[in-house]
Amino acid sequence: MPAVLPPAPGPADQWFWDGVNNEQLLIQRCAQCGKLRHPPAPMCGDCHSLEWNAEPVSGRGTVYTWIVSHHPTEPDDSPRIVALIELEEGVRFVSNLTDVDPDHVANDMAVELCFATFENGDETFVLPQFRPATVAAGS
Repeated sequence: MPAVLPPAPGPADQWFWDGVNNEQLLIQRCAQCGKLRHPPAPMCGDCHSLEWNAEPVSGRGTVYTWIVSHHPTEPDDSPRIVALIELEEGVRFVSNLTDVDPDHVANDMAVELCFATFENGDETFVLPQFRPATVAAGS
């Protein structure tokens, strides 16, 4: 069994994966009322419009909550930290946290988007991930 499963884009989410392959995190914005929504949906929950646009987001946010995931029968080489990230634009996004020890993860921790390349047999694919935010020099 592969350690990471590749995405299986379909007509409803190909736009999202095209963005990931271009190292952009795209989120739906209602064309009628302007509300951002994730996960993607065909209709706005606020105004019920079927019109929307894909908009890149900053990729900055904070950890809202998180868990350390362990496969029940296969030992992991390293712990997988699954987090619900609250993006600064106000939507939440589930992803993995990388480049951090589980003992150093905390709710409200500042994180930033990164993209990781994985291999599954002959297939190579990219997934959005998050890591602790870097602080700009002099801040």
